[in-house]
Amino acid sequence: MSSESMQREKMSVIYTQEQALHYERLKTIFLWVSFFFIIGSYTVIRELRDSIFLFIVGKQYLNDAKIVSLLGFFPAILLYSKLVDKMRRYYLLCAYCIVFALSGFVFAYYLGDPAIGIPNVMRSPDRLIGWAFYFFVEGFSPFVVSVFWAFLNSISSPEAAKNYGFLVSGSKVGGMLASAAAWYFLINPIYSDTANHQILILISSVLLLCVPVIIMWMMKKIPGKFLHGYEAVYQVEKEKVKHGESETGIFAGLSMLVRHPYVLGIFCMVYFYEMVTTVLSIMRVGIAEDAAKSMSGTSAKLYEIIFYTHAVGLVIALIGTGALVRLLGEKRSLMLIPITSGLFLAYFMSSYIDFCAWCTSTNALIVGYIGLKAINYAFSQPVRECLYIPTVKEIKFKSKSWIDAFGSKVGKTSGAGFGKFAVRMGDGAFFSIHAGFFGLITLVWILIAFLLGRRFEEAVSKNEVIGVEEENSETGPATAD
Repeated sequence: MSSESMQREKMSVIYTQEQALHYERLKTIFLWVSFFFIIGSYTVIRELRDSIFLFIVGKQYLNDAKIVSLLGFFPAILLYSKLVDKMRRYYLLCAYCIVFALSGFVFAYYLGDPAIGIPNVMRSPDRLIGWAFYFFVEGFSPFVVSVFWAFLNSISSPEAAKNYGFLVSGSKVGGMLASAAAWYFLINPIYSDTANHQILILISSVLLLCVPVIIMWMMKKIPGKFLHGYEAVYQVEKEKVKHGESETGIFAGLSMLVRHPYVLGIFCMVYFYEMVTTVLSIMRVGIAEDAAKSMSGTSAKLYEIIFYTHAVGLVIALIGTGALVRLLGEKRSLMLIPITSGLFLAYFMSSYIDFCAWCTSTNALIVGYIGLKAINYAFSQPVRECLYIPTVKEIKFKSKSWIDAFGSKVGKTSGAGFGKFAVRMGDGAFFSIHAGFFGLITLVWILIAFLLGRRFEEAVSKNEVIGVEEENSETGPATAD
């Protein structure tokens, strides 16, 4: 009997309510553990990105790195879009985890080279390994974290998505433990700066290699019936496979992004967040460098900040995310994202008008950055990811890859461009320029969140599938927006 026949036989079994609940809980545990290892790995490697770039290339080139990285993702996204048509969803996730883990081993080796690696203390924009490492880490989010979310959205129903807060808590625990261990390791150094950073990169790669094992184990233990997700989308996708229409080409995701306002709205949600956090993030790196006397000290300071970010995020994920989504619904929850982000930005700006004695620019910057990142990790991202559930595969995987790569990168590029503009205007115009910029972004952000949330609730209430061109599909109610 073929594997597909065995899968259909499993799906045809009628399960009792108790059995169904058991498999849903088991699936949640597998996903929680997977997210734990993914974010644990990402936390370790991400905070090394800036410190390694600072000491190999130079802080003054950080804005340029964010801009250049935008161009490098075009071929990577096109390859990913091709693989989406050729590979099963969980194979895709496992493949990217393995590729990034093996790449981490390679970087750990070459960063120890006395000529091109960390031991060479001469900072220069010609040090290619610094740029390459920066772009490698930048790719982790759109091609590992984002692919995990796409896989999760494809096997979750709108009702199950209300438990995303619990799943996110797994990522926060992983992030906290990883950043705390790395922080402690660097403030109590045993080895040299080079060895310290090599060890941390190796640890990140080992953590990431655990993910394919967990995912493959889950696929063997969970019957296919509990991996459908949104049933209306599953039926549409099944019909596409039956009629040979499942392969839609490498530009399908970009086409969906341009043609569907709903998808473009998701892009804007990512874009606005990345734009405002980039402005604060570049200032944060400067603070970390000024507060430390060595490369390990700078990395330790960055791990300290991200530890508190994950700690606050864990509290939000366990107490607030699920409860708020159930209480407010998707539309109001989406609007809460720009509103709370705007409040943190306002707090940061208050440090420039002597709002309170503790509101120094450094304290306000760190609190504002931690607040924005914690809200994004623990609340904004799970709420935003729910928007993909009533969409077709092309949007879940292909459009999402364009959104998470280019929405993020364009947002960072815009933030970096604004940062350069603000520097040229001088310190005297700092408050007026930043206050106007943050205020305008927040207002537009709130409007888009409202429209997106309204469209999502409408689609779910009518059992629609967003992204289907045919109005009268034989597979059930499905409309394009």
